[in-house]
Amino acid sequence: MSDERTEVLAANEAFYRAFERKDIEAMSAVWSQGTGSLCIHPGRSVIRGWKDIHASWEQIFKNTNYLEIDTEIITTELRDTIAYVILIEKVLQVVGGRRIKAESIATNIFERMASSWYMVHHHGSPIMR
Repeated sequence: MSDERTEVLAANEAFYRAFERKDIEAMSAVWSQGTGSLCIHPGRSVIRGWKDIHASWEQIFKNTNYLEIDTEIITTELRDTIAYVILIEKVLQVVGGRRIKAESIATNIFERMASSWYMVHHHGSPIMR
C-alpha cells in the first residue's frame, strides 16, 4: 500500500473515531475549514461550508447519548491531490434511551492541502434492508 493511500485511510479513520467519540475538536481537525466543503447526512439535504457542517455535527453529538461505528471499506482511489473512500457505515446509536441500528453507504472525499489530507465531502445514504 502506498504511503499516500495509508495517509488517506488514516484521515478516514480519524473522521470515524471523531464521529464515534462525539469529539468536535477532532472532527474539526479532519475537515477542510473552507466554504467549498460539503456534507450530506443520511436522508438530509446538502450542507455547504465548514461553519454549517460544524453546526450539524455539534447537533448530532448533542442529541446522541452513545455511538458505535464499524466500517467496511469498498474502495479507495487517489488522483493527484484528491482521494475518495467508498464504504459501508454500520452505526449503533442511542438517542433518548432508544437504540437505533442503521447502515449507510458513504463517500468520503479528501483533498491534500500542504502536507495533509482533509475531508472536503462526506455523503451518507441509508441502506434499506
